[in-house]
This record gives sequence, structure tokens and C-alpha cells, in this order.
Amino acid sequence: MIKLGQFIYPWGNGHYSRMMSLDRVLPDYIKDELEIHYSSKGDVYQKLLQKFPQKKNQIHEVLMPTPIDGKHGPSVTLSMLNFLFPVSGNPPLVTQISNYLKKEASLYNAEKFDLVINDGDMGSNVLAQRRGIDSVFVTNQFRPKLWRSHFYFYPSLIYISKQIAKATKIVVADSAPPNTICEYNLNFPDKIKQKVVYAGHFSNAITVDHTQKTDFEKLIENENFGYWMKTGNKATKEFTGRKYEEAFRSEDMQDQRRVVSHAQNDPSLDKVKGKDGKIYSISYALEHKIDWIQIDIGFLSDQEKDTVLDLCKYAVINGSHTAMCEIIGTKAKPIIGIPIYDEHANQIKWVEERKLGILANNTKQVTKAVHSVQDNHNNYEEHLIAFARSFNRDGATNTAKIIAEMLES
Repeated sequence: MIKLGQFIYPWGNGHYSRMMSLDRVLPDYIKDELEIHYSSKGDVYQKLLQKFPQKKNQIHEVLMPTPIDGKHGPSVTLSMLNFLFPVSGNPPLVTQISNYLKKEASLYNAEKFDLVINDGDMGSNVLAQRRGIDSVFVTNQFRPKLWRSHFYFYPSLIYISKQIAKATKIVVADSAPPNTICEYNLNFPDKIKQKVVYAGHFSNAITVDHTQKTDFEKLIENENFGYWMKTGNKATKEFTGRKYEEAFRSEDMQDQRRVVSHAQNDPSLDKVKGKDGKIYSISYALEHKIDWIQIDIGFLSDQEKDTVLDLCKYAVINGSHTAMCEIIGTKAKPIIGIPIYDEHANQIKWVEERKLGILANNTKQVTKAVHSVQDNHNNYEEHLIAFARSFNRDGATNTAKIIAEMLES
């Protein structure tokens, strides 16, 4: 039996979705019986419990340190203050780090892993290296370029990159150069490039059945609309939502149809806003052929998300790497990116330089970008189709092969 440890960083959903894509293909390349142990906290920990109800003894709550939420996404001030002092119920960061590493160390000692896969959890790299256990670190960033105003983050970036470099193999969840969306967030030094592999995007390999359309799918058929996505943790989604609402109030957006995905499993969020200003249910709007301007959806099924991405003219996102890969590389749709973090801005800038989307920092830029992608859709489509042809969607499969080879060596 092969025993694997998966250490999944709980900030956002991208780390979790990558590991679940990997899980689906691992048995195809590792023929021995597999026992996988999962470690995370918060929403990701709860998702793991729901997904694997029969494996609760293999799911471990590890309180990995994460930034402190503020009104505009993660709060730099509160997060820095938390280094030595308790903030918002979080113990001092030095205490968190010590406790979380002790918990992971005890897990290592108890389970005797054959190999560990760390998606975003750099501390596990250190523990694996000390014990002579092979580790695979899955990532889309190493040493991101910083905004000039954020120069004070540089020492922490150097520290983090040194911990990432301790992995046996570093797997980049993106296409190889020159098609690497996260290029400006990597900046690997020459001395570790031999352990870096560009595996590709961890695409969702689930086959979607479109034989039975939902009322929502029927409502958006044959319509010209944009897909406005909220992704990330609670504070990130709230900040993104406020940015969206500012844009929607603009005079230039009054005739622009949009679907807003809240990424929350809450049916009470589902509603349709008609051009008459009234609010309707989705079924009512479909039955009475309401001329709609905005549809809010709490949570999209795989089928509905696939339909939205197929039908939308463009997508608006905050710069999440996983979402960008899916939209640009898999669906070949232009994006309008409203960044929150430096790494978001870096990726959107890369996309803009290649005429695959537009970077927008304020309401005026957002509304201008919406009209630009609409008016120049054919031009964007030409560049996107060319990019999609060379886009690597086989990240999960390629990573599974790498793991299998490491276990056999």
C-alpha cells in the first residue's frame, strides 16, 4: 500500500480544486492500493469531510496560518500586527506557525508517508526534507513581482520562496513558457530550475451532461451577457462584490446584461432583476419571458457553469489563476480583471499584453473595458483561439505521472 499526504492551503478554493482533480487521475498511474491523508482548515476542511464521509480518520484539521481579513480583502496592517499579537481571535503568528508545524510533524511521524503533495503549504516541504521524504509542491507562484508600494513584503517573499525551494519537485500548474499565465509570479533562480516542471492547468475532467437544461440555462440562451465571477475567501468575494456593484451603477452599464456568480451554496441569492427594476425568481422570469438585466446565482452546478462559460461574451474576475486558466485557456473567452493582490495584477497584466483581456482598476476602466471587449470581440477571439491551441490542460495527469515516477525510483 502507498501512503500519500496531501497538505492543502485553505486560502481560496484553487488549492482544493487542483488536488481534487489530481485525486481523480492518481489511481490511473499508481496501481498499488492508495491511502491518502488530507490536511487543511476552515472551508476546505469542511469540504473534505463532505466529499469523503467514509474517510474521516484520514482527514486532519491543521490550523495553517492565513492572512487576517479586512474590509478590502486581506488586511496588511492586521496581518502584520498579528505577527506578535492576537488579532480577531487568531493567536500571534509565531504561535500559529509553531503549533501548526507541531501538528503536521506529529502527523508525519504517525503516518510514515511515502510521499507528500503540498499545494500551497510550504511548511510541509520543510518537514518532508528533514525526514528524507519526497515532496511535490504544486503552485502558480514562487517570487511574485510586487507593486512599488508593497516593497516591504520583499523579505517575506524571499523567506517563502526559500521554503518552497526545499520541495523535491516544484510543479507549476500552468503551461510551459512562453504560454505561462503566471509567469510574472514565478521568477525562479537558476539554481532550482532543474526541479521545476510546468505540468499544465489542472482542468476539471468531469464530463458534463447537457441533455436536461435547467431554467437558468434556458433563461440565458441566445442572450448577449457577461459573466461576473466572485472567487476567493469571504473578504475577497465581498470586496470584489463591492467593485462589481459600483460598476453596475454606472450609466454605461445600464444596458449590459450580466450573470453574477456568488460562489455560495445559498439558494436565497438566486434572483433575476428585470429591466423594469423589479426582482423575480428564475422560474418566473423564464415562464413570463422577463427582459432581464442581471441574474444572481448563489452556486452554479458544473453543468450550469459550463453553459455560462460557453455562452458569455466575456468574464469579469479578480485575477484568480485557476479561474483565468479555465476561462482563457479552456473556453477561449476574454477576461476583464479587477485585481486585489499583486499576483492578480501580474497575471492580468500578462493577459492584457497578449490581447487576451483587459486590466481594470476602477469603475471607469471596468465599464470602458466591457464596451471594448464587446466592440472588438473578433480581435480578442482571434488571439484567444491561437492561445487556447497551445494551452496545456493536462496538469493533473502530468502531475500524477510525476508522482508515480518518484514512487518507483
